[in-house]
Amino acid sequence: MAPVTQTLTDDIVAPFQIDSQPVRGRIVRLGPAVDEVLTRHAYPPAVANLLGEACALAALVGASLKFEGRLIVQAQGDGPVAYVVADYDTSGGLRGYCRFNPERVAEASGGFALPGAGTLLGNGVFIMTVDQGPDMDRYQGVTPIEGETLALCAEAYFVQSEQTPTRVRLAVGQLDTGDGPKWRAGGLLIQNIAEDQARGSTEDAWETAQAFIATVGEDELLDPLVSSETLLWRLFHENGVRMFPAKALTGFCRCSEDKIIGMLRSFPAEERAEMVEPDGAIHVTCEYCSRVYALAPGAVD
Repeated sequence: MAPVTQTLTDDIVAPFQIDSQPVRGRIVRLGPAVDEVLTRHAYPPAVANLLGEACALAALVGASLKFEGRLIVQAQGDGPVAYVVADYDTSGGLRGYCRFNPERVAEASGGFALPGAGTLLGNGVFIMTVDQGPDMDRYQGVTPIEGETLALCAEAYFVQSEQTPTRVRLAVGQLDTGDGPKWRAGGLLIQNIAEDQARGSTEDAWETAQAFIATVGEDELLDPLVSSETLLWRLFHENGVRMFPAKALTGFCRCSEDKIIGMLRSFPAEERAEMVEPDGAIHVTCEYCSRVYALAPGAVD
């Protein structure tokens, strides 16, 4: 692979393979899509950083799905952040949300460095859920929160739940390219292909790939002027690396008036009557996108 730039440089996720090596991976670069998710709420920087990591991780893992569905990354605990969730749809849609205690987050953010996942979430669990649609059972894996980043949580998850050696690098930050600060995120994931009789031992190749990915800087993962192809070439050009076609990503939300009405109909009529506000409507705010629905009680009835 030569270090050239494809048409899409932002909001993409793509698989890659190190030539002649038992190591495969995926790379994600997020610009407007993650900025849309992180600016829908007034998140403190530490919380926005955590949610950006979750979005990048959801795209990295979800892009491996071979069917129509979605991959949900979630972590919850007893810390300042009650939970963080990011939802990747195989059509390329991304959404995410954090619920947090502002006072506790401010207290945890008093040091020189932003607190990470371990500090913000506290004791809790890291969850990955594969949803193949209403006609199939969900698959869910749960592991304890380990480490100060969601990347470390994901690595522990793959070892414990899928016995797949995995390394993950994630970066989130704000860059100003002339039109004000905008959130960006990026990530790399590599996995070791299990050895067999034909391949023989894969240990040396895996150790080398891990050493290379450890050298990538957060600035490289975030820089819009460094294409995914160029970054992969910097890391793996000694062996050669092949990047496969990328999938476009976009911020989205699944909420709709019909879904809100369906949810309200699950409440007894007496409780719905108590929800009516002075303007005569029932107001519902979507946690993900902050859109406010004002519905007449008659529409729900």
